[in-house]
Amino acid sequence: TLGHFRVQTLGKPNAKGACLLSPPPGTRFRPLSFEVAKPLFPVAGVPVLQHLVEACAKVPDIKEVLLIGFYQPNEELSRFLASAQQEFKISLRYLQEFASLGTGGGIYHFRDQILSGGPCAFFLMNADVCSAFPLADILRFHRRHGDSHCGIILGTTANRKQSLNYGCIVENPETNEVLHFVEKPSTFVSEIINCGIYLFTPEIFGHLGTVFQRNQEERLQEGPLCTRQMAEVIHLERDIFTMLAAHKQLYVYKTQHFWSQIKSAGSAIYGSRLYLKQYHETHPERLATNQEGAPKIIGDVYIHQTANVDPTAVLGPNVSIGKGVLIGAGVRVRESIVLHGAVLQDHCCVLNSIVGWGSVIGKWARVEGSPSDPNPNDPYAKIDSETLFRDGSLTPSITILGCNVNIPSEVIIRNSIVLPHKDLNRSFKNQIIL
Repeated sequence: TLGHFRVQTLGKPNAKGACLLSPPPGTRFRPLSFEVAKPLFPVAGVPVLQHLVEACAKVPDIKEVLLIGFYQPNEELSRFLASAQQEFKISLRYLQEFASLGTGGGIYHFRDQILSGGPCAFFLMNADVCSAFPLADILRFHRRHGDSHCGIILGTTANRKQSLNYGCIVENPETNEVLHFVEKPSTFVSEIINCGIYLFTPEIFGHLGTVFQRNQEERLQEGPLCTRQMAEVIHLERDIFTMLAAHKQLYVYKTQHFWSQIKSAGSAIYGSRLYLKQYHETHPERLATNQEGAPKIIGDVYIHQTANVDPTAVLGPNVSIGKGVLIGAGVRVRESIVLHGAVLQDHCCVLNSIVGWGSVIGKWARVEGSPSDPNPNDPYAKIDSETLFRDGSLTPSITILGCNVNIPSEVIIRNSIVLPHKDLNRSFKNQIIL
């Protein structure tokens, strides 16, 4: 599966921008990742990657976006590249790593392609982030600080407990210089966390090269079984940021805009809510409205133009309806994503769920999950990455139907994960249905 996505944007007219992808196991996104790589999963109606590429295309100085990662190209990725390049009028290429090289190894391996346009600077973004992407603000911050740094981290504020799940940043509040960086500390360090969005100058490759040489020397000392591949595995969070902070070469730009990670299916629904809300400013045409003879819309809802929705259905808030979906009379959908080709028959109810491609929910059936949103009473709360099991049982979360799942009429599926191509014959609760 596609995992991290790193983007480069450049600060002068002829510069290039690049964006990188590397694949972690992606098990928390199953069974959806069986059908599509997570960065191509539709959130608020469009692939996760499209939100990032669109943000890059809005920065005038970015001339190219590179997707870099250890992911086998396929037809779906090729279609996305062609479509995004045509829509956003920006050069878009995918560079495949020979192995998963970490968050820093990929850009070091492809440094010649990245530097070929003579960039003054470039952005690097992880593919699993959901954000307003204040790239223009970061670029202005970079230019104000001149040559005093080679890297800027986008930071945001988390609560004390949840900050332990992220890279934590200690800054000089007057200059925004990063004094200390710790990846997922065991004790509280700072409420400022790393958002996985960076701006680097070409000087970063000197630091990456230093780490590569060190890794290579260590591997040679360990014996002949260690390969060059291992030396090229570099992690920005562990290998680079502490070094840059020690050399006073790293700054943090803190954002007040929305930010979240898309690690699990539950976080995809939360990310969809954030993007749908943003559409009021960026893409109001994507939001459904209440009209005579049309379904009732509550809050922010996206409906693909090819979907067929009965006018007696009630949708929202936070609903995304994919291509070719059929929704019958009296259907209620809330806080859910319904994917391409699904069928929701008359009077069924879908709450806090993801309905997979081509799945069918029978008449009067109910598919319901438990929301996994951040604490609404804590302005700095982030979505928790719950483990699949807790105390020996499945953690209550959203319900996920894989592709081509058939739910019969008048049954209830609650807090369950249904793997693809299943024909269910009864109700289920708190189960993984294999």
